[in-house]
Amino acid sequence: MAQVGFLACAETLPGDGPRRADAFEHDLEVAALRPALAARGMDLVEIDWRAPVDRFAPFDAVLIGTSWDYQDRADAFLARLEDLEARGVKVHNPPAAVRWNLDKWYLRELEEAGATIVPTIWEDNPGRAEVAAAMDAFATDRVVVKRRIGAGGEGQHSFTRETLPDSGWTMGRAAMIQPFLPAILEEGEFTFVFVEGAFSHAVNKRAAKGEYRIQSLFGGTEALYFPGAEDLARAAEVLAALPFDDLLYTRIDMVRLPSGELAVMEAELIEPYLYPEQGPELGERLAAALAARLG
Repeated sequence: MAQVGFLACAETLPGDGPRRADAFEHDLEVAALRPALAARGMDLVEIDWRAPVDRFAPFDAVLIGTSWDYQDRADAFLARLEDLEARGVKVHNPPAAVRWNLDKWYLRELEEAGATIVPTIWEDNPGRAEVAAAMDAFATDRVVVKRRIGAGGEGQHSFTRETLPDSGWTMGRAAMIQPFLPAILEEGEFTFVFVEGAFSHAVNKRAAKGEYRIQSLFGGTEALYFPGAEDLARAAEVLAALPFDDLLYTRIDMVRLPSGELAVMEAELIEPYLYPEQGPELGERLAAALAARLG
């Protein structure tokens, strides 16, 4: 039986230690994948991506699953993926795509390729002055400051003109500043999941009361979303703009601009949660794709 590793981290793996508040998403994804893979002769094995490398020897392939601490260890994470690939283990998605997707600078490349992105100012290490200047540039009273290498909304800040950071504050790393979009609170964020380039399902994600981040870690909720033809076409345009044609899975996160057009917030190629509850065929889709890739 072929063995497929599901890369996780200590805080998402089941065990005796404390788990992240969103570790239930790990359980849901594994529950969707394991029986579907087993039906096609594949055994899914959960493993910490930082485990000793000899533990990866039995694997024919690995899925980058819930390795949600990678952003603070990006070089080591990428090195592990590249080492596995060099050893003949099929890595999904491949390390080249992970390297490209690690830094949100990729959004500039998508914009150059014709995709609509959320308006963004790029800063090496923004402070109070840069935050205030961005508000003027965007003609807005509220902005969001995000890490260029980050995930899950962690390390993110939202400032208004009345709540500017202290004069000595800096982000401490390369960051991006974007206008706060009212649509996040009015209709939420839209996620489009693709497997082997084919649309699987879509999700509408809403923030908890008093919060703007839509991740479950911050109390966000999700519901199945049936996109209209125009919205689905916008997501497909982002998919087509990606510089890779060997992606097993892709998650496109989008938000509506004041113009009514959907803009890409992120193209998630590394370790996105793929919402199996809203996409009950996800496990079978991924299992069929993996079986074909493994021959």
